[in-house]
Amino acid sequence: MRCLRPIVVIGGLLVCFSATLRCDEPVRVALCNLKANPAEYNHKLIQVTGFASHGFEDFGLFDPSCPSWPYVWLEYGGTKKSGTMYCCGVSADRSRPKELAVEGIEVPLTTDEHFDAFDALIHNPPDTVVRTTLVGRFFAGKEIRFRNGEVEWRGYGHMGCCSLLAIQQVISVDPHDRKDLDYRSSPDQPNLEEVGCGVQDLVPPWPYSDWVKAQQTADLQASEFAFDNPRQVATAALIQLSKLDESTATRLKEKQHSQGRVIYELKKGEGKATYMIVLSKPYLLSFYAKDPKKVAWVVIGAYKSSCEKGNSVSRIK
Repeated sequence: MRCLRPIVVIGGLLVCFSATLRCDEPVRVALCNLKANPAEYNHKLIQVTGFASHGFEDFGLFDPSCPSWPYVWLEYGGTKKSGTMYCCGVSADRSRPKELAVEGIEVPLTTDEHFDAFDALIHNPPDTVVRTTLVGRFFAGKEIRFRNGEVEWRGYGHMGCCSLLAIQQVISVDPHDRKDLDYRSSPDQPNLEEVGCGVQDLVPPWPYSDWVKAQQTADLQASEFAFDNPRQVATAALIQLSKLDESTATRLKEKQHSQGRVIYELKKGEGKATYMIVLSKPYLLSFYAKDPKKVAWVVIGAYKSSCEKGNSVSRIK
């Protein structure tokens, strides 16, 4: 089954495929609405705009306007694969022997300049975020009801975490053409090698809505340090997150600096806790800033690591 050339008509986009030339008009849906009502869009061809995040055990679509969870997993239709490695038994292959079929439904893929641009961006570097508009077939997965009344839809992606959007066409993709922004999708983490040492997260993972609020606060207050002084932002965050006094927190030292990202570290002493603060000028905030050219420094990762007895551990390396 091959995807024929898309036909643009007044009133919407018709995507035509198969030997019988069946045409479906994709339903335009906001990502937050899709995540809130997955059953309503199950098996439908949809058009949705959001931020695609790609990396190890991650290829999904998110919108900072709503919670990251539940997550919408992504995969290419047709005979191309995204090359995303995740559990369990999924390899980094970039092709499949025949066209993707999910729940008995074949999903073709239009490969054009938009798809090529999207595919290149998510793989270079492999840990990245891209703003895009996609057309694809949505698969809600299986409904799981918990005793507390919560409902989740799962079955696809890493360990069956998510619903699935099988990409049929990339409508648009925003370029990565600025040298001041951070395009990476995940924060750096402490590298602990000693057995028994642990790391405690001081901020939740991927707090996108918190980043947007920080940007809006910086815009409202016109606080220049939020845009130009990452050390001051990191120090203020460390005081708030760790309850350290100001004289101690100001001993933060810059550990690493890359495009749109700075890492600071504070060691309290031999055998004591080490604090790590990861600051970023996230690419996604350029779409929420009052002036897109002025993106604020925000905390995307904060950790307390220690080998002390009784250390509160949320993640071991």
